[in-house]
Amino acid sequence: MAGRVAVVVATRDRAAELRRTLERLEELPERPRVLVVDNASTDQTVASVRERHPEVEVVALERDLGAGARTVGARRLKEPYVAFADDDSWWAPGALERAAALFDRHPRLGLVGARVLVGPEEQEDPVSTAMGSGSLPPAPGSAGRPVLGFVACGAVVRRSAFLAVGGFDSRYGIGGEEEVLALDLATAGWELAYVPEIVAHHHPSKARDPDGRRRRQTRNALWTTWLRSPPLAALRRTAQLVRPASRDAAVRAGALDAVRGLPWVLKERRPLPRELERRRAALEGSPS
Repeated sequence: MAGRVAVVVATRDRAAELRRTLERLEELPERPRVLVVDNASTDQTVASVRERHPEVEVVALERDLGAGARTVGARRLKEPYVAFADDDSWWAPGALERAAALFDRHPRLGLVGARVLVGPEEQEDPVSTAMGSGSLPPAPGSAGRPVLGFVACGAVVRRSAFLAVGGFDSRYGIGGEEEVLALDLATAGWELAYVPEIVAHHHPSKARDPDGRRRRQTRNALWTTWLRSPPLAALRRTAQLVRPASRDAAVRAGALDAVRGLPWVLKERRPLPRELERRRAALEGSPS
């Protein structure tokens, strides 16, 4: 497996948590190459990594690119498969080897979504639960259950497929950045599979800003809706997304942020192919 899977870790201002993540990654039997992309941290993140983990390559960005840092990292690598981790997440032993074997066996596999276990209690992430019970049954011989979404810190991608569709968009920041990438991979003909035997661990940082994250998630969900949904579906999804705005200030702020981004959204709008929109609606339990 050596030389086939690399790990990209995006981070910002979490030096202590990043050290824990790097220690866990260094313990993996796969011994993957690890690349840290720092989103213009104002603490000692970069210096700490270089001092304590000299074998880890660090890319120090001059500005915060959010999820786009992962794309920067993937572009610097040569390995065919890239696993993503956040500064508060890491991969279980053997997970990367299993993912690489799946990619080797399935040439149209673009992304593997892992089962993400949250916190010391190892509770299954709700997104993992939803992917595992999705309404799209796996086809015979497929890598796993087909999905149109994933958790970024529990994803392994085929590097060429990821970069061909543009990777993560830096305009999305962190929070809800996965959906548009999943849809673009599927539009390009790549398979996305949820494989619960592949496991990642996520211990969410206590430094998180819940309101700020909910604001970004609202904005990003609206952007993805407007970028990729046909008109009637876009109206329906928009109504569902903004419904909590009357009682949630973060959702209201996110909706306003989304409106401010309308010029670029309308310029780059590319609705999904009809069959893919039908699959997406089936996963949502909505009429197509």
